[in-house]
Amino acid sequence: MDLRTLYETIYRWIFAALAFASLVFLVGIILTLFKEAWPFFSHYSSIGALTGQFWYPTAEPPEFGMLPLIAASVFVTFGAMGVCVPIGVGSALFLHELAGRRLRAVLKPTIEVLAGIPSIVFGFFGMLIVAPFLQNLLGIPMGLNAFTASLVLGIMAVPTVSSLTEDALSFVPGSFREASLAVGATRWQTLTRVVVPAAGSGISTAIILGMSRAVGETMTVLMVAGGAAVIPRSIFDPVRPMTSTIAAEMGEAVTGSMHYHALFAIGLILFLITLGFNIVAEIVSRRFRLKLGLGR
Repeated sequence: MDLRTLYETIYRWIFAALAFASLVFLVGIILTLFKEAWPFFSHYSSIGALTGQFWYPTAEPPEFGMLPLIAASVFVTFGAMGVCVPIGVGSALFLHELAGRRLRAVLKPTIEVLAGIPSIVFGFFGMLIVAPFLQNLLGIPMGLNAFTASLVLGIMAVPTVSSLTEDALSFVPGSFREASLAVGATRWQTLTRVVVPAAGSGISTAIILGMSRAVGETMTVLMVAGGAAVIPRSIFDPVRPMTSTIAAEMGEAVTGSMHYHALFAIGLILFLITLGFNIVAEIVSRRFRLKLGLGR
């Protein structure tokens, strides 16, 4: 074996080890979550915990109903999707299909800057500016609620949806646009009836990953959602999603207590939800690549 072949072999093993390191971390996270959540599920019914309506871990006896936390996460996540999907997809369509080069050079970095802002900064912005503004504008009793959290999370998820949507649009062959314009279609008709349907799977992937970004956010919802562990009856009620519950209570839970294991059970449920979102996104993305002949 010559020196060049030896170096190539070493490099291959190094990169292979780095690639498998992420798998090792994932397995470690899964095992830790299951290990710490198992004592809770061995003492409490899974169905009872998931459908319980009261979360009072320090009461006597304690109640670990997770339905208010799950409902809060659902409210906030879908509310955020209502904000980030129109803005994210619309901005990507404008930047990729309609904007001129100079305008694109200004708008695209501006949108990408949002991705680099720490979530706690968004939390301060929502708590000090957005919440009082909405409270006065809408005449609601409290500005820290599910609607405020949805609005701020939606803005946070815009860069994810916009960037991935733009990638999906870039994969649409130029011949599709040229053929549409050649038969007399307008630019708007080409965009809505040719480009968007061709990139539909990729846009769906962007939306799903944006949803994962919203459902997994912690600090922002902890600061602007209101922190009430009750089942919301409207989007203007204060809520406490799963992530903020873990962040708020983990420091106070006694290690090894049932409260401690219940928080890990919430983490396990949250992990399975986000894992499901990512699996669906990968399946949709793969079908998109195969549809355009880009994957093998």
